[in-house]
Amino acid sequence: MKKALLIAAIVVLIQPAIPAQQGAALAPAPAGAVDDIFSKWSSSTPGCAVGVAVGGKPLLLKAYGMADLERDVRNTPDTIFEAGSVSKQFTAMAVQLLANEGKLSIDDPVRKYIPELPDYGKPLTIRHMLSHTSGLRDWGSIESIAGWPRTTREYTHAHVLEIVSKQKSLNFDPGTNWSYSNTGFNLAAIIVSRVSGMPFAEFSKQRIFTPLGMAHTSWRDDHTRVVKGRAIAYSLDNGEYHIEMPFENVYGNGGLLTTVGDLLTWNENLVNPKVGNAKLIAEMSTVGKFNDGKPLAYGLGLFVEEYRGVHNVYHSGSTAGYRAHLNRFPDAHTSVAVLCNGSNGDASRSANRVSDVFLGDRLKPAPPAPPAVAPPPALNPPPSAAQLEALTGSYWSEEAETMLVAAIDQGSLVLRRRPDAVIKLTAIGPDNFRGSIGTVTFMRNASGVVDSFSVNQDRVWDLRFTKK
Repeated sequence: MKKALLIAAIVVLIQPAIPAQQGAALAPAPAGAVDDIFSKWSSSTPGCAVGVAVGGKPLLLKAYGMADLERDVRNTPDTIFEAGSVSKQFTAMAVQLLANEGKLSIDDPVRKYIPELPDYGKPLTIRHMLSHTSGLRDWGSIESIAGWPRTTREYTHAHVLEIVSKQKSLNFDPGTNWSYSNTGFNLAAIIVSRVSGMPFAEFSKQRIFTPLGMAHTSWRDDHTRVVKGRAIAYSLDNGEYHIEMPFENVYGNGGLLTTVGDLLTWNENLVNPKVGNAKLIAEMSTVGKFNDGKPLAYGLGLFVEEYRGVHNVYHSGSTAGYRAHLNRFPDAHTSVAVLCNGSNGDASRSANRVSDVFLGDRLKPAPPAPPAVAPPPALNPPPSAAQLEALTGSYWSEEAETMLVAAIDQGSLVLRRRPDAVIKLTAIGPDNFRGSIGTVTFMRNASGVVDSFSVNQDRVWDLRFTKK
């Protein structure tokens, strides 16, 4: 009994002949295999919930750890977590439902519905946004460069529109490359609201959640709303857990409040649709293509890849201290959902390990771990004091509405950002540096004088700062 309390596990096994209180083995999984995967969670940590369905029938609903460390509330299979970017497929479905009714086309230009978006002179469609091939910079990454990353400020869709309206360029021409962008899914949610004439959360409730019986699912469109049964999210910092909840009213990219059971219900709808139809779901679950016809590993709001030789349609998610992962293996008619309320939850790894248990002989041997990649070497010899001095000064970005001051600190170049941030830079080339905001490249005019620099990272390419 003490052991059960220590792992703080509450289990529902959908096998009436096997008493749940015995913690009996799952069929066909070996006894204890799933418990071992989540063994690090206890009555003094947050934890995870896991759900598995085979052939459309739930075989496992189980939870570990605590939903609320202050009040000693355990996670249960019905605990509500935030699903992070697992949410994106629901936004794609909402858009597709409107397209199916002829109220829009996913190949419509985005500016038809969102005139606030600048005209970049290239066709930028809803499809581009739902497949991360739009080139739209990720608004959260821009704000992080500016010193206000998500979870530090209360953002709304009005903020998203304002940030987007200030961007003078895209990461790339739409359809020519791939860059993960939450921006596109926020704009997609706004489009659903404008076209349907109702709030996105209400549209989702009426058209998706209620018809499917997803009674525990809603959008975090008001972060102050009381949600019964919701787990508090935590981050692990120096061995201690701290509350890290999302306090923003931005959704469509993330923000789905749900349970593992509801996610299994949703996945079954993608096999036997009650909401949408087979053609619509096939489009969501089929890899898209770049302009040159080459395939990408993403459909509409869903990754589409192989997992150890088995076809997998999936998505992971992360918002504040929440972590999430949802697998669907169509050929095995098997779904695995994991939701966690700790930043160290590693929901993707846990979901894949649970998938290993239930897929068994279908799986090919796990590939070897890739070799460690060494970071780019520092410039040798390092820049001289005179070379660094030529880079110093104040640099302003209209797109990020931020001033960064390049200065020399103890012989190294740093960027100072108000009120007190100091971003250390490591030289990787004559005018190239690496720091926490990405790669910083100083630009020179025709006379060879530094007049700007560019910041590049995964979700923001070539964000310019001009020397004042």
